[in-house]
Amino acid sequence: MTEIPLIPLMALSCALALVFTGLLKANFQTRFLDIPNDRSSHTRPTPRGGGLGFILAFALTAAFTHPNPLAVGLVLAPLALIGFLDDRGHVPASIRYLVQLLAAALAIAQFGTLPLFAIPFIAIAFTAFINFYNFMDGLDGLVASTAALQLAFLAVTLNQPLWWLLVAALLGFLYWNWSPAKIFMGDVGSTVLGASIAIALLNSPTPTHLWTALPITFPLIGDATYTLSRRLLKGENIFKAHRTHLYQRLQQSGWTHSQVAIAYLLVTGAIAVLISTLGLLGSVMSTGLAISAIAGGEFYLYRRNQHDQGPNSADRVLEALN
Repeated sequence: MTEIPLIPLMALSCALALVFTGLLKANFQTRFLDIPNDRSSHTRPTPRGGGLGFILAFALTAAFTHPNPLAVGLVLAPLALIGFLDDRGHVPASIRYLVQLLAAALAIAQFGTLPLFAIPFIAIAFTAFINFYNFMDGLDGLVASTAALQLAFLAVTLNQPLWWLLVAALLGFLYWNWSPAKIFMGDVGSTVLGASIAIALLNSPTPTHLWTALPITFPLIGDATYTLSRRLLKGENIFKAHRTHLYQRLQQSGWTHSQVAIAYLLVTGAIAVLISTLGLLGSVMSTGLAISAIAGGEFYLYRRNQHDQGPNSADRVLEALN
């Protein structure tokens, strides 16, 4: 197939995502409606499943530029299908995870050059990326914007220009998904984004490239990992829905959806600059930056909570302990 220059394809991908998502919004107002509940961060019914718009745009344009578009498509298609079905109605978690393991196996077979002992660990990590990006998709524009910046970084750093088409598609989607969102990406979008990031890393030229680029994912993966660890330490049921991710608690403390998304974008951008300028050293520093950002968020929430409780809060805490 004749290749078309990247820039026109990016413009086409963005335009297609803009149009497709608008059409999905108009047609998903009933069967795909997300009704707010006590775990929601939104207050009005909003259609979900809009991620299908940027997936279709990406798929149609990738066919004209990537030497083997089926390689990526074979991994992402099962995830998109099961995610779409889950957005439409409930799919058991066991079935979803089996599909994720299938996608991981396909990705490893096509992009991984790994010793046999590492394959199970890589498969689990691959499914973790899929689920963590899904967990983080709880505020308007957060995952779509942050993933777009991450994919742009990976496209340059790992010399994988294919991902620019997904970046462009996400920009078109963000017209509808930025706060206040008119449509959510749903599982169909978030799981495909997590897998796309994982594919890009797995397809790194060398292991050194992979480990150097990995911290670009830490603003999202770090929040998800930290929250999971925090809930395990507190003895909570980690399979039960909740609203205790750092990004959720920041929004509950008074931040707008846009402010939270911009904060995560700033941290991601800072990591991109550190890795681009300092290489492996910047990667190490980026890990510290991500940890510091989480600690800073917790400190802010602690101080905010102390302020909301008033000057006698410490005395009330001591009384409760006694």
